[in-house]
Order: sequence, then structure tokens, then C-alpha cells
Amino acid sequence: MKRINIAIDGHSSCGKGTLAKQLASALGYKFIDSGAMYRAVTLYVLRMDVDPENDDAVHSVLPQISIDFVVNNATGRSDVCLNGENVEKEIRTLRIANSVSQIARIPSVRRFLVMLQQKMGADKGVVMDGRDIGTVVFPDAELKIFMTANPEVRALRRFNELTENGIKTTYEEVLANLKQRDHIDSSRSDSPLTMTSDYRLLDNSDLSREEQFSQALKWVEEALGNKI
Repeated sequence: MKRINIAIDGHSSCGKGTLAKQLASALGYKFIDSGAMYRAVTLYVLRMDVDPENDDAVHSVLPQISIDFVVNNATGRSDVCLNGENVEKEIRTLRIANSVSQIARIPSVRRFLVMLQQKMGADKGVVMDGRDIGTVVFPDAELKIFMTANPEVRALRRFNELTENGIKTTYEEVLANLKQRDHIDSSRSDSPLTMTSDYRLLDNSDLSREEQFSQALKWVEEALGNKI
């Protein structure tokens, strides 16, 4: 059976991970959360008291980092392991969110993680979400989806998610963080967030998860020649 790679790029907190997981589950593909990999690097940098704005210092600790994904038997999801430690919960905090775009803009960090991601997708059958998956990691991906939504909608979704996980913050803090990340992601010199002509645009401001999944699955069927 034909297998393809699916790249899902887009803005922060627009549901890229949710859609990627749905597609991977439906197709029997491997889901790789590239954003979680950047968050894991960010966590390590902060733990080592390295200045996120010191590119050389961040580059120097990269050889000390090992990142893997393991299945969480309790949730059925893939959790991120940093040097053998499950850090899935810690990387989702606002502390990490406030620094991850600063780390992700560093060219050596991006090269380090892109190399790992390309190895993961070498045999096809991968769904990966992030900022530059379709432009840098898998430029030949058979299906590229660009997701977005209004900033206020995304901020509310993220605020609710953090609140449900017991993380204290305010809607205003989340919105400010999201807008800052959008600016950094779109304006950085190395692999900026970009939608090229070969992407399918999915604005889910007014779509339910079921509706966006249905639309994405139709695009998958087209990419596979209507044979799943």
C-alpha cells in the first residue's frame, strides 16, 4: 500500500498536533511532534542555566541532548523523552512556551533537529507538525497543510488547555505570548514560518475538530489517489 509523508505547518495553538494525531491514528502512520522536540531542547537549555539569547552557548550543549518518543500506556499518546526522562508535562508549561521561539530561531538548533526529523521520516508513513516541515524538513512531502486561526480564538483554546492541566495563567498572558511567538516564527532569518503555493490552507477559526479532520482526510485521499 502506498505510504506518504504529511507535513502540517502553521501558527501556534491552532490545533496542528490534534489534527496530526487524528490523521496518524486513522492511517496507521507515525506521529512526530516537532514542536515538542524544540520544547525539549528549550527545557534542557533552561535547566543548564544557559542564556537562550546566547547562540554559541546553546549550540555548545546540543551534543548533550538526546530526544525520543515513547508510548504512554495510560493515555495511548507519544510522550517526549529528554535524555531518557519523560518530560511531556514539563515542556507544556508557559515557562517553556515563553522561550521556545527564541531557541527555535537559532540555526544550529534547527539543523540539529531537522537531521533527527528527516531520519524519522525516511521510510514514509509519517505525519509531522511544526513550522517548517513542508518547506525544510520534508520539502517533497506528498501532502502539505498550513493551519491557522484568529489569534483570539487560538489564545482562548490554549488558555483553556493550560487551565485544564492545572497551569495557572491568564488569557491576556497567553494572547501576548502567542502574538510574540507568531512574530518570531514568521520573521526569523532561518526557516521562517511560510506558506508556499503547494500547501492546502486550513483556517479552523470556525471549524470543529471533526470538520477539520474530515477536510484533511479528503486531501489525504487525493494525495493517495483515493486509496487509503
